[in-house]
Amino acid sequence: MIPARKIMYEVTTSLRQYLYRFDRLREIPNLYQDLTRFTGAVPYEDTRGRETLWLTVMYPQDVSDDLRRGLIRIYSELKIGRDAAEQEHEHLMVDRIDFGDFGNSKPFRIRVTNLFNDNSDYFYVKQADASRIYGLELEHILSPNRINYIMSGNTLIEEHIAGVPGDMFMRDYLTNPALNKVRIAKEFTKFTERSFIRLLGDMRSVNYVVDITPDFEEVQYRVRPIDFDQQSYEGNGNIYLAFRFNSNRPVTRLAFEVLNRKSIDQYVNEEHAQMARRAKVESTRLRSLLGIMRREQIAPEEHVRRLAFDLNRMHGTTDFSDCRSMGELTAEHISLMLGV
Repeated sequence: MIPARKIMYEVTTSLRQYLYRFDRLREIPNLYQDLTRFTGAVPYEDTRGRETLWLTVMYPQDVSDDLRRGLIRIYSELKIGRDAAEQEHEHLMVDRIDFGDFGNSKPFRIRVTNLFNDNSDYFYVKQADASRIYGLELEHILSPNRINYIMSGNTLIEEHIAGVPGDMFMRDYLTNPALNKVRIAKEFTKFTERSFIRLLGDMRSVNYVVDITPDFEEVQYRVRPIDFDQQSYEGNGNIYLAFRFNSNRPVTRLAFEVLNRKSIDQYVNEEHAQMARRAKVESTRLRSLLGIMRREQIAPEEHVRRLAFDLNRMHGTTDFSDCRSMGELTAEHISLMLGV
């Protein structure tokens, strides 16, 4: 459905000022280009011995030492703050660096281990792209999830979002007799609506995770996006409807089996109300972000025209006809669907 890799868009001065205002811009090492200078790589296998899309990369010893010091500083800044980043953290060790030669940001995944207790954590080093930053910010403002990321120069640092990858959930969990089918159907319905309202595209099963939390009687599920590159970019309106993707058919079919029309409408209305409340609480931040987004080019002009046509058709309106940028389309769509 998505024909080609998207164009990377520069993070402009206006967007950098927004990031500085909301404490996303930090003075940290710009290590992305240094990380690309690895001299060896082997396929990374999961716990079952299956190859993944990741490569574990290796560096000469002198390069490795410098990289690891910088990465520990970045991790400390991301997790604890500026003061902690300047301290020595001899108990923290970077014990693996993985490279993903896929997507738009070509990420590096860094595993950091606490030597006192062998507990490991992850974060990501990526190329900064305006589309992704708008996606991260809209997720932080409008969703029930908090997003932790920082940026310096053209290097973007993101906290790991924990959960079962969507494709793995379909394969290993969806047929489990103990699965609460109604709850996962409800959450996927709300996730689909949330993505559509803020125009986050390409929510195939590999681009989100399912957070599974045991509750006192049942298990709670939350579907969380992990790929924000297709925020307000594609011209095809169907790209923003998660249930349209073939990889999501099993959970879409499940939702229609266990939920009736009234239940689906109830969960959609719940999501609208919750998003509208978040938008009002964060109204200053949302207006500031959308104001910058309106003025910037983050998609080809033909994508804007095509999406305006599709949104008019989907909603039976002409409200999108005068929009000249993806930011205007996004702002108009949020306003139309949430009444804010």
